[in-house]
Parts: sequence; structure tokens; C-alpha cells
Amino acid sequence: MTQLTESEPEVYQGQFGQFTITQSDRTGVLIYRTGLMVAALCFAAGSLLVLLLGNSPATLNALTPLYACFSLALGVSLVTIHIYLASLHRLLQIFWLIGSVTAGFFAVQNSEALALTIYNHPVTLLGAGFTFAALTGIYFKEAFCFNRFETKLLTPLVPVLLLGHLAGVLPVPVEKTLLAGWAILFLVFALRKAFQAIPPDIGDKSVFDYLHQQRSVEA
Repeated sequence: MTQLTESEPEVYQGQFGQFTITQSDRTGVLIYRTGLMVAALCFAAGSLLVLLLGNSPATLNALTPLYACFSLALGVSLVTIHIYLASLHRLLQIFWLIGSVTAGFFAVQNSEALALTIYNHPVTLLGAGFTFAALTGIYFKEAFCFNRFETKLLTPLVPVLLLGHLAGVLPVPVEKTLLAGWAILFLVFALRKAFQAIPPDIGDKSVFDYLHQQRSVEA
């Protein structure tokens, strides 16, 4: 991961004035990236189990804790991500909350494993799928801000796989191929973020200040 070192606040010229990048800003970015890395590793591990072992007891026993870890790590990233539009930031967090609460409900209420519940009853994606909608929001933000090829592919891939499964139109081999692609590209994304310079992830803080002032005036 990107190394965290003690340093004086750096001064930058933003669109609406000067701003500084502090140690706290850098720590927030590292937490965001760590959350993405943990989520990517959990998702890749779960995908590998599914692709290699199918719905074996060992796979089903491992998938629920892996999903819980993935969801928690994603939630941490959604708290620390920098997005200029506060309304969009809150919307992604609400999506994550809806998906997490729904998945938790299914995990507690059903006797079968969470993965089987969602796979065998695609309509559950109308609730649990909100978590992946939030993740897709991160992919879209990263594709828009940093022009990353992997997030450009992930942004349409995730809804195609989930909506295709919901509609029952994707053959199993296609679903497996898309799942493998998702896991690989997610890992590529998280690894590339780990070595990216920190300031671009913080963004132009003068824009955040300006938008905050505008909201205060309107209130």
C-alpha cells in the first residue's frame, strides 16, 4: 500500500482558492484504498471458491463471512471516498446500507446459505443488489475521474451480470465468465489504486469548501 509518512501540509491552488493537504487527508485516502483492497480480496476469494468448487458445503460455509467482510470493507471506503456532490455520496452510502441490511436479513431468516438464497431467488437482488449498485458507483467515479480501463469495463459489467441473472437471460457459462472478469478487474483496480499518488484521490478541496458554502447560503 502507499506509504504514509509524516509531512507538513502541502499547499495547492484550486479552482476557488488555495487549499492544503494534511496528514488527516492522506490517512483518509489510505483507509479508502485499504477498504477497496480488502473488498477486492474477499470478492476474489469468494468468486474463486464458486468457480472451482461450485455450491459445495465448504464454499457455502465460507461465502457468508467473506461477503460480510467484503460489505464492511466497502462501507468503510464509502465513508472515506472523496466525491464533490454530497448528494451522490450520500446516495451511494444509502444504497450500501439498503443492500447490507437486506443481505443480513436474508442471512438470518433463511435456513439455507446466503449465497444460495440470492442465487436461487434472483428477486432478492432487488434488495441485496443495492450493495453492488454502490460499488458500481465507485467504479463509475473512478472511471470518470481517472480514466481507468478496468473501471470502464466494470461499470457496465456489474449491472449486466446482476440484471441478467435477475431476468434469467444469461447462461451459466456466461455468468461464470462475467464473474471471473469482475473478480480479476476488481483486483487490478484495487492494486493500481494502492500505488497511485495520494493528492488526486483527495481532489480539489476548494471545490468542497465552495459547495459547502453554497449549501449553507441556501439553508
